[in-house]
Amino acid sequence: MRPDVLNEYFKDISGLPGIGKRTKLAVERLAGARTRDLLFHLPVSLIDRRFRPKIKDAPAHTIVTLVVTIGQHQPNANKRMPYRVLASDSTGELSLVFFHARPDYLLKMLPEGEKRIISGRLEHYQDRAQITHPDYMVDPANPGDMPDLETVYPLTAGLSGKMLRKAIHAGLERVPALPEWHDKALMAREGWPDFLTALKTQHNPESAEDLAPSSLARRRLACDELLATQLALAIVRERTRRKRGRALKVNGKIRNKLLELLPYQLTGDQQTALKDVTADLENERAMLRLMQGDVGSGKTVVALLAMASAVEAGVQCALLAPTEILANQHLATIRPLAEAAGMKVALLTGRNKGKARAGLLETLADGGIDILIGTHALIQEDVVFKDLGFAIIDEQHRFGVKQRLALAAKGQYGIDVLGMTATPIPRTLTLTAYGDMDVSLIREKPPGRKPVDTRVVSLDRLADVANGVQRAVNSGARVYWVCPLVEESELLDLAAADERYASLKAMFPGKIGLVNGKMKSADKDAVMQRFQAGEISVLVSTTVIEVGVDVPEATVMVIEHAERFGLSQLHQLRGRVGRGADKSRCILLRAAEIGEVARDRLKIMRETEDGFLIAEEDLRLRGSGEILGTRQSGLPELKMVDFTAHADLIELARDDARLIIARDPELEGKRAEALRTLLYLFNRDEGVRLMQSG
Repeated sequence: MRPDVLNEYFKDISGLPGIGKRTKLAVERLAGARTRDLLFHLPVSLIDRRFRPKIKDAPAHTIVTLVVTIGQHQPNANKRMPYRVLASDSTGELSLVFFHARPDYLLKMLPEGEKRIISGRLEHYQDRAQITHPDYMVDPANPGDMPDLETVYPLTAGLSGKMLRKAIHAGLERVPALPEWHDKALMAREGWPDFLTALKTQHNPESAEDLAPSSLARRRLACDELLATQLALAIVRERTRRKRGRALKVNGKIRNKLLELLPYQLTGDQQTALKDVTADLENERAMLRLMQGDVGSGKTVVALLAMASAVEAGVQCALLAPTEILANQHLATIRPLAEAAGMKVALLTGRNKGKARAGLLETLADGGIDILIGTHALIQEDVVFKDLGFAIIDEQHRFGVKQRLALAAKGQYGIDVLGMTATPIPRTLTLTAYGDMDVSLIREKPPGRKPVDTRVVSLDRLADVANGVQRAVNSGARVYWVCPLVEESELLDLAAADERYASLKAMFPGKIGLVNGKMKSADKDAVMQRFQAGEISVLVSTTVIEVGVDVPEATVMVIEHAERFGLSQLHQLRGRVGRGADKSRCILLRAAEIGEVARDRLKIMRETEDGFLIAEEDLRLRGSGEILGTRQSGLPELKMVDFTAHADLIELARDDARLIIARDPELEGKRAEALRTLLYLFNRDEGVRLMQSG
């Protein structure tokens, strides 16, 4: 149950002043339906209205507040022309300018001969100072009608800043102070205010510094949100690990046979990752590990060797992939080696139907399959293992905690779970998204992988690039041509995949295929398979080929409007080439005119192939929201956190959360009530529910 002290925080916003039926929908779209959501909608900047010069001294292009006497109103018979009101002080004259004016309203607000406080952006027009549509026109008898410091909030259609501020300030007056969930020593060391004071400071700042990510109030709130997130993850981690009932003892026989079959030696990073995973398998507590490896770093081989260890110990393994293409690819890589070492491998996707599916499931339940590779179909209720002991989740960020738990539930005991991702993730994001997992990094590339020659070319030279691609295809090369949109958008004048396919078709008759996100899975797979088999030489595509497609013969990657992609995405796409023995190229086609940030991104792509370095730079240049495509990343939505400014707090919160759960796994001690309040306040109460369900 949610603690009673939070009742006011979770009240519907319709009880706040200024929020009627119409505005309620707009506020819900912008922030959410609860008072808490509105209070967590922080201002992004501050307008200082304390600067009060005389008209003569007021500088142009700045926000000024002037005390003036209202003079003549000058309405205009032509409705398209502005309505002017003259005003003055002892030093000069000012024009107040209004378009689409309502004369009766202006005569009431600005009566001739009376004093008014006017605030807005001052400009000069024909040597006269003027303010167009003043922000405030206030009677000096009521100076409180205009704030000296005005917070600026992100808005949406149908909402004004004034209305939002009114509702937020009313909400702040109604909510109570909350029990302190942070350690006293930490509070004293950091000099942080209590939670409610910190929240009030954000909405009633005394200077722009109060709104900076580095301010004490903002750091406090960021740490609150991070601690809630890390505590929920720590509870999930503890509960998952506790279900473990056995250690998998390994003699290394099948694994050693596999190592002999491999045509190469493992890199140092691969060996370290394998040791980490094997140690987890042999431990009585359930494994929860994430293996991050850059494009082509050899994660699948480590996964196979780990599965061999589990099979040796007498349990079955499952490998969950996000797409059929990826599942089929894993099958093609794993099956020949696994079967040569004496393991039985099978594939289960949505395409398995009828008798064939029933037969496969019967064999699985009898223990006749050692390794089952598949898509979401693996999680379906009728899929029953004889004894599932080890599960690998590929492209971990495509799956949430729920799918992970659903797969884990298929084991009779707690099972070992290894997540894998080919998307290098900055350390701060790894801690936030996967704070419940141990992490192994594979940074080294296997020997023999050649660097990809990356070039940035202006779209003005599109014809030259197309001719170069034609020469490459004539000499036997296979080419990816990636476009950023599925169809032409009037707003973004970009070449869509469909249009580019149509324009290149004449150049490569019978040798070109098209794949985009709107196609059915089966149709996409058919085109991809033709490209893999070499039946077509050019694959025009949207970013659906970003992860997992393995065509060693592909040696050219062309990315149109590269400036519109994130760095990590460009890196993933580039990783589709350079997988075979031949030299590979990546051509980044950019618009003729691009901004500074886009220029920096493309420069980094030219200079390095280190995915981890690229991910860190991407975070610095673009912020966290776009790195993984937050919607599908499993990343919790964080409102208070700036990943660059608050990186130190992420580690602090993670360490604190793990210490809390180590000392008080059921949250029953002195801090427990306050910590439960924290979890509910930030909607991280799945941790509490997991505790209650045991």
